[in-house]
Amino acid sequence: MEFVELIKTPRVDNVVLHRPFMSKVEGTLCLTGHHLILSSRQDSSEELWLLHSNIDSIEKRFVGTLGTVIIKCKDLRIIQLDIPGMEECLNITSSIEALSTLDSVTLMYPFFYRPMFELIEDGWNMFLPEQSFKQIESLTDEWRLSYVNEDFSVCPSYPPVLAVPKSTDDETIRKVATFRHAGRFPVLSYYHKKNGMVMMRSGQPLTGSNGRRCKEDEQLINATLRAGKRGYIIDTRSINVAQQAKARGGGFELEAHYPQWRRIHKSIERSNILQEGLIKLVEACNDQSHNMDRWLSKLEASNWLSNIKEILTTACLAAQCIDREGASVLVHGTEGTDSTLQVTSLAQIILDPTSRTIRGFESLVEREWLQAGHPFQQRCSQSAYFNSKPKWEAPVFLLFLDCVWQILRQFPCSFQFNEHFLILLFEHAYASQFGTFLGNNAFERLLLFSLFAKTTCRRKGSKCAHVQYTIGISFPKSVRKLKLPQKTVSLWSWVNRPQETEMFLNPLFEANSLVIWPSVSPQSLLLWEGVFLRWNRSSKCLDEAYEEMIRIIEHNKELQSKVNTLRRQLAELETEDVQLETP
Repeated sequence: MEFVELIKTPRVDNVVLHRPFMSKVEGTLCLTGHHLILSSRQDSSEELWLLHSNIDSIEKRFVGTLGTVIIKCKDLRIIQLDIPGMEECLNITSSIEALSTLDSVTLMYPFFYRPMFELIEDGWNMFLPEQSFKQIESLTDEWRLSYVNEDFSVCPSYPPVLAVPKSTDDETIRKVATFRHAGRFPVLSYYHKKNGMVMMRSGQPLTGSNGRRCKEDEQLINATLRAGKRGYIIDTRSINVAQQAKARGGGFELEAHYPQWRRIHKSIERSNILQEGLIKLVEACNDQSHNMDRWLSKLEASNWLSNIKEILTTACLAAQCIDREGASVLVHGTEGTDSTLQVTSLAQIILDPTSRTIRGFESLVEREWLQAGHPFQQRCSQSAYFNSKPKWEAPVFLLFLDCVWQILRQFPCSFQFNEHFLILLFEHAYASQFGTFLGNNAFERLLLFSLFAKTTCRRKGSKCAHVQYTIGISFPKSVRKLKLPQKTVSLWSWVNRPQETEMFLNPLFEANSLVIWPSVSPQSLLLWEGVFLRWNRSSKCLDEAYEEMIRIIEHNKELQSKVNTLRRQLAELETEDVQLETP
């Protein structure tokens, strides 16, 4: 299919662009295969470049022959285009609708994007499982890397390489996978070097209504316990939801079969409820009535802050079990791809200072979200303005980022990155020129986006013919047929360029090796204005305040440098005086 077939009118002159808190711009509107572009004849005016994939919904209305198009974006902004001529307006609208709802992933912009910057680092190879496991390997010999899922036959949503207890062989893992939802057997999520406790994640056990058991599953998770120690299973569903799951073949760990583990249920909302909450929240934020009762009522009806509280509370519980109770933890919900990942990643933010650095946070997102199988393609296909009833869409990752922002706000000196970094990740998860967030799991992403070069080796003992790749993982021969990986760029390749990283540095950052415990009281949780209100009010005052803070910090550094210089000079003078006084 050619994009030109979908573009009925590629160019319209005398189009007027309206954006909140910005002067209107009159210029020429152009449609390309991936962008809506409006450029003004005035040199001082900024051009608008909008990805079609960023468009959530589009509305049109007419007054005489003048057409008005309202475009609502996945990043929550709303823009208006006044287009002269009814036919031109109808053509532009239908073209945008077609281009913003392309079915094929390979027609999306990341496959056509060619970076204008030099690739210093390859983001696709930056956070490989073998690299992250090296640090764990230096601390303990109780874990190993397993290639049991190298052909994705054990669990399609898991990566090819996984950390499992050293005492558990691959045949046992295969049996455990048949007992866990979608084959998501318990794997290592985090190793707490302070006391050697671990956090694992998995899908729900398939106990069913008959109370089915799996001794290999019991053996695997018990292998993570130290002698005389108990563990905690944190189920992110309420007890009622977990009981209902048994009727559908799911369930939870029975105390009789897991006597060394204490099960705790924490109720985190399901994905479809979260999407409805986002829609209500954005509707409240866009309400121009200025009625306080109406605002508070709509905010409460969204349950957004309540969901933030529940997720943070569960993450704090997991962190407390590990750090204060000295116990290992297994986290799961139903699938183990949504609320489970929110809890495990936030617990690491609390426990691990490395996760609060830019590189560490990137590694966390890569490890606990992308490689762990969060279905970004489904969850982020639409945002808050989409008109149809949500099917797969849910702001699971946005809620996680919101929770991180809540902690960042409470501990402003403990994070190397700033709020802009979190907003960037939100934007690119929904629409991006990079391929990082495309696909739903490692299986899809490696089929489409693997950048590894082929070698002629074969993994010893493999039952299938595989092509060996430079990182030491083998894939089925069908993987190399598409040859699409070379056509996308990783977001990390761009973010980690020094000139870009500088934009995301927190000027207040001071390395903090301690565990940080965020408050989850209702009074401590605020609406994330940087996301939900940034298009509804001018940021001029906030920008000026931020610039002033930077200026004060830089001035303080200069003064501190002068103080240090004067102290050295004073010490030298005192030394000279002592030498002169000595006979």
